[in-house]
Amino acid sequence: MQEEPSQSMQVELYAASLRSDYTDVGVFLEALAVKFEGALPAHTRVTRHAGLFSREHPVKEIAVMLGDFQYRMSRERQGPLLAQRAHVVRGIVLSTEQISVDLWIEEIAEALAQFAAHNQQAHAALTRFLLR
Repeated sequence: MQEEPSQSMQVELYAASLRSDYTDVGVFLEALAVKFEGALPAHTRVTRHAGLFSREHPVKEIAVMLGDFQYRMSRERQGPLLAQRAHVVRGIVLSTEQISVDLWIEEIAEALAQFAAHNQQAHAALTRFLLR
């Protein structure tokens, strides 16, 4: 029987999985969108750039709602990544803070581990998240 990793180990695993595609910003956002939409579709909203004659529709923004926080990662066309954390209570955004991408990864990894610890279905989905 395989032993479950500790919550701190899960945080590290989630963070490593999130960082794995960070060398190319476009690939990174697309990989995040696939991972979050696949693992937590009810908690994830992905917005894509739309062009009338464009074949590609790159990711514009990813928003993941976990607990009282919404974690957003966005990019305008060829611009830099913008990472934000918003405190949301009963659907109302109380505050929004721009944070570094590294801090965003650490915080969302922690939130994912806490979410998985309290929800068996989420735990299974996030285990698949690590394998993507």
